[in-house]
Amino acid sequence: MSESTTPVSPLAGAAKGAVNVLCMATADAKCHFKPVRFQRRAVGPHDVLVDMKYCGVCHTDVHSAQGQLAALTGKCYPCVPGHELAGVAVLVGDQVTRVKVGDHVGVGCMVDSCLTCAACKRGEEQMCSKQVATYNGKDFSGRAATGPGAPPHTLGGYTDKMVVHERFAVIIPKTYPLECAGPVMCAGVTLFDPLRRHGAGKGTRVAIVGVGGLGQMGIRIAKAMGCVVTAITRSAGKADFARECGADEVIVSTSAEQMAKARRARALDLVLNTIPVEHDYSPFTALLSGGGKQVMLGLNTGLIAGFAVNAMCCGRSRVTGSGIGGIEATQAVIDLCDKFDIKPFIKVVPVEKLGSVYEELEKSNESGARFVLDIAGSLNEDAFKRCAETVPPTLHAAPPLSLFSIVGGICGLLCSCRWC
Repeated sequence: MSESTTPVSPLAGAAKGAVNVLCMATADAKCHFKPVRFQRRAVGPHDVLVDMKYCGVCHTDVHSAQGQLAALTGKCYPCVPGHELAGVAVLVGDQVTRVKVGDHVGVGCMVDSCLTCAACKRGEEQMCSKQVATYNGKDFSGRAATGPGAPPHTLGGYTDKMVVHERFAVIIPKTYPLECAGPVMCAGVTLFDPLRRHGAGKGTRVAIVGVGGLGQMGIRIAKAMGCVVTAITRSAGKADFARECGADEVIVSTSAEQMAKARRARALDLVLNTIPVEHDYSPFTALLSGGGKQVMLGLNTGLIAGFAVNAMCCGRSRVTGSGIGGIEATQAVIDLCDKFDIKPFIKVVPVEKLGSVYEELEKSNESGARFVLDIAGSLNEDAFKRCAETVPPTLHAAPPLSLFSIVGGICGLLCSCRWC
């Protein structure tokens, strides 16, 4: 570490070696989270040390912690999820140019990529073959290395401190509340990126399927971009919440009458499907106008099938997939949310409530809230005692993603005649 690195008390010693951290980790698929002590790598010349304040909880965290993605990532235990980080920069390397001590900083779904390929150069690091996920990722370059004695896979945002390369640090405007910023790093950019990529703007007729943590952000962002927004939910109880988020119209998908009316109209230009579990998504394709597309965003076989079939059809498929956005898009969406005062509906909870949060997310999260962990207020020495008194959450063993299920999803989409 260079002598010109700016030390900030009480963490000045971190510049000389590994950073001691507390993480909320699960040892297995039971998702019984407890505090664990690890070390993160020493702050390098291009690194930023973030004193964590909040971390959002994403439904993907549940998939990962339960081991449902093992076919893609391998088994990664102990698992420390979290890719909706928000905190304050307290130490920066001597070659850091984008971040200053005291800046509010977010970290999203990635902590590294090759930085040299065409995708990285155009700010779409999520398309890089060497993209490294914020948690359960494999370091290729040293820029995403873990600390001494830590697991070889990356450790996410359920932590009191984060070390990240400055390229993957997002500047959060100080006028934007930190407790709301984490969900923008994931939910916000996940919805913003396909809206922008598919040319959504003034007058575009957009539907958001699912009014949960992702969907509520999609409604708000699409409205800020000038779209006419329809919310589609299976729960009539979420209709008022969807309108509060800004939806111009609400369709209850369990109503045969409402869905039949929407099919006859075929009035939608773009459908963003946020449902994170396996489901029949073909009824939503039937609502599209002639040139419309359904974009799969939830983590299920439909997402991967959408990517694959769209590639086979050279971009002409009516059903496609979209993942996260790049760093440029993430910076753009947090700036947009600050400009238009877009704040997700959140529930801030202490870390010992993680089990109940996971249960709520698995039950479809009827409140529509984005859960946010109060890291600064609850991940401390006393958390060991509080978490020792908790019991494992009651979760259903959802089937893992597998090559067989993915191939089945691709074949099903091709055979449905809904893809072109």
